[in-house]
Amino acid sequence: MANTTDSHFIVEAKNQFFNLLEKELVFDDEVDSWFLMKSPVPVFSIVAVYLLFILKIGPDMMKNREPFRLKHIMLVYNLFQTTYNAFILYWLFFTPGGLSSLWNHSCHPIERSKNTFLLQELNKGSWYFFISKVIDLLDTIFFVLRKKQSQVTFLHVYHHSNMVITCWAYLRFIKGEQATLPGGINSFIHTVMYFYYFLAALGPQMQPYLWWKRYLTRMQIIQFVIVLLWYIGLVCFNCDYPKIYIYYMFANVTLFLYLFSLFYKKTYTKSPKTVKSN
Repeated sequence: MANTTDSHFIVEAKNQFFNLLEKELVFDDEVDSWFLMKSPVPVFSIVAVYLLFILKIGPDMMKNREPFRLKHIMLVYNLFQTTYNAFILYWLFFTPGGLSSLWNHSCHPIERSKNTFLLQELNKGSWYFFISKVIDLLDTIFFVLRKKQSQVTFLHVYHHSNMVITCWAYLRFIKGEQATLPGGINSFIHTVMYFYYFLAALGPQMQPYLWWKRYLTRMQIIQFVIVLLWYIGLVCFNCDYPKIYIYYMFANVTLFLYLFSLFYKKTYTKSPKTVKSN
């Protein structure tokens, strides 16, 4: 009798889960046909190759080699990333009707069928954002080629890998406007961050002007706090957003907040020096 009850509970839970998925997932023939969007295979393959290179192939290859000198490549890369993230920020917040829709319908969005143009434009912005996260993987590859393996930390690798997969899954299955605010904040921070990296890549003469490095991490921490409050608000006010997405992002951002806070404490909080007695 107990086994029958357990089996019924499992079947019922499974049905409820798939009903929830069917209700909350969004499919669009045009969006789903965009580059890298149709199947998860290319995206997971990119992440798998990335992990294999930065954790095994790259370090082995560089073991008995001199670090690559990539100054000019880094300058071009960081300048491109600065410009590209600024473009995403512009796209998300200057799409006609984007800000007004976020302000007036942030809790109860207009149905997709009645808001096709705006959502399609925001989906394009989400695709550009997703591509930026794929490009961000080059950060770690440059670390490996420059023999800065100490910077290939768990936080760094998890953050980059997770963002690629999460952004792809969001655009593939959610396609809403609830990521406009978090995406815009993240693009702003990355615009500032890559501009900092561009200045740093110019050479040691720029060091006196780079005193604000720690504030980049503070900005990232503040970002996570704002995003957490955003998702808490969506839940507390029972907003019309996919609950699976909200709960996942809440857990994910909480982990990011914890890891970045540990990084900040370890990097910028100095332990008090002990005074030796004579």
